[in-house]
Amino acid sequence: MSIILSPSILSADFSRLGDEIKTVENAGVDWIHIDVMDGHFAPNITMGPFVVETCKRITGLPLDVHLMIENADNFVEAFVKAGASCLSVHLEGNANIHRTLQVVRGLGVKTGLVLNPGTPVESASAVLHLVDYVLMMSVNPGYSGQTFQPEVFDRVRRMRALLDLINPQAAIEVDGGVSVENIKGLCEAGASIFVAATAIFKYPQGAAEGIRALRLAAD
Repeated sequence: MSIILSPSILSADFSRLGDEIKTVENAGVDWIHIDVMDGHFAPNITMGPFVVETCKRITGLPLDVHLMIENADNFVEAFVKAGASCLSVHLEGNANIHRTLQVVRGLGVKTGLVLNPGTPVESASAVLHLVDYVLMMSVNPGYSGQTFQPEVFDRVRRMRALLDLINPQAAIEVDGGVSVENIKGLCEAGASIFVAATAIFKYPQGAAEGIRALRLAAD
């Protein structure tokens, strides 16, 4: 099957970010994933719109921006203006998720809904008609390099079944511990977009070989 690989720059060497992004672009990735954390929603502080602007200058690839922040409503427009092509927001802690997703759609970018590992799949059903993709977290938000949680296989299967009823065109993205060991099973469960950080930027033989290994494993 045809998959989308979205390497997370959270594991890139920021002293040579341009080179890191060009390496994965030349190796044939599809998107660039940017993890935005505010130290409140997720226990880490990472990147803001300025980093998105910088990545936009470096690459023509779609920028896959994942907001792990409180009050996402207040920031979606800034990230779209900075260059986000795909923007995903969390169901958790967002009392107005329906409105937030409508705002993102109105800004003309791909609209994603994110579910943490402990959030029931079915809790997303009321807003699935508003999304282009659902991002299923297979680790808890905060840091790269965490251990993949195998219960996500079943969660992806259940989300795929739900989407097939409500919004069959929507895709499933998986983020957290994606590797050559689990990518095939995730494909079979119904996912088609994969965020990888350590498995690409920390691959022992280099990022390009990590990308090749993931694609081979997925096939």
